[in-house]
Amino acid sequence: MDALTLHRIHFAFTITFHYLFPQLTMGLALLIVVLKTIALRTKDERYNDAARFWARIFAVNFLLGVITGIPMEFQFGTNWSEFSRRTGGIIGQPLAMEGVFSFFLESAFLGLFLFGEKRLSRLAHWGAAFMVFLGSWLSGFFIIVTDAWMQHPVAYQQMSNGTYQLTSFWGLMLNPWAWLQYTHNMCGTVVTASFVMSSVGALYILQKREDNFGQIFLRLGVIAGVLSCVAMIFPTGDLHGKFVAKHQPLAMAGMEGLFHSEKGAPVVLLGQPDYETQKIDNPLAVNKLLSFLIYGTTVSEVQGLDAYPKDQWPTALPLLFYSYHIMAGLGTYFAALMAVSAFLLWRGKLFTSRWLLWPILLSFPLPYIANTAGWITAEVGRQPWVAYGLVRTADGYSRLIGASTSLFTLIGFMGMYTVLAILWILLVYHIIEGGPKSTSELAADKTLKTA
Repeated sequence: MDALTLHRIHFAFTITFHYLFPQLTMGLALLIVVLKTIALRTKDERYNDAARFWARIFAVNFLLGVITGIPMEFQFGTNWSEFSRRTGGIIGQPLAMEGVFSFFLESAFLGLFLFGEKRLSRLAHWGAAFMVFLGSWLSGFFIIVTDAWMQHPVAYQQMSNGTYQLTSFWGLMLNPWAWLQYTHNMCGTVVTASFVMSSVGALYILQKREDNFGQIFLRLGVIAGVLSCVAMIFPTGDLHGKFVAKHQPLAMAGMEGLFHSEKGAPVVLLGQPDYETQKIDNPLAVNKLLSFLIYGTTVSEVQGLDAYPKDQWPTALPLLFYSYHIMAGLGTYFAALMAVSAFLLWRGKLFTSRWLLWPILLSFPLPYIANTAGWITAEVGRQPWVAYGLVRTADGYSRLIGASTSLFTLIGFMGMYTVLAILWILLVYHIIEGGPKSTSELAADKTLKTA
């Protein structure tokens, strides 16, 4: 295996593992603010207790996210030095802003939120929760601004030495690709947090323990889940898909397995792409739907892969096709499950519907799979470019770092991250098994420890 392939696998592994943690913290930050808001308005201490419980899980995920995120900063220099040399004048700015502004904002107020409840007023403690939410969502924005420039470069000029420099800071920040990708991605984080919160609530109700908290978790999780699932599909997913079709038509063709340009192009729901014969085997398709979704008419022509030279095709077409369909299929399942759950919640039957609580409980890993598949779709669809239309992936890696060195460090990261994964599972299991503690229980525990 050559050095380029190993560098790509190396970065793909580290960033995929890292994103398991921020996707929960960013979504959970919003739900914690909702819990604190309800507690502030109703003066019901159960919601403060619920927010305290989820803050502990947030803190564990935040810690693991920091630990696994730091190595990626160095990989820009070790594995992708040529890409960094050419584009560092642009992508360095949002990456620096993410660290200086959003990360410090989030971490500072997280400390206040976790340890300042007894010292702060109720309103000030709510403010700390809101600032944690703001910091985490700003962090996601700056990261996505960076990725969006790689997907759709704007506000740049090429210098005589081959590097790219920024011509407009606000042009970079207002990149339309960034805003579409950001809103779609953040809906995905809320879906993850909603499913995790709902699954814990379903677990407590099925175990017939922590009924009050189980109902709070399930109610908020389902309401947030149905709203975020709908928003993830429309308008954010729909608009982002149309933007991809306009600016990265090859990516759209690969996602849909559209080998040949076609008027009234179908959407393939199921099938196996055969790249030798350039057709879909055993297709289950809805005729003319792709043309309608992209252009609003059933007769418009959608460009296929055959409209472009093969050296511009995405370099991992099967992975692109399957990851997109996994994302879209799971997104449809999420919306259906949460819609049924919301209906039963409205009818007052959700908490006694064990036949539905079990699917909610068992579905908690699926948003992680869907979010990962979505990012794979975006990044593989951009290939063979590391900066679309400007720098090819084959020209961006570090040629001084050989294949053996990359393989050695990849195996080392796999070993370390396996230990971190086990630690994370044990910590979160301990928190969930211990359950939320009410204010009176915490006071009693403190009295016993003092005695």
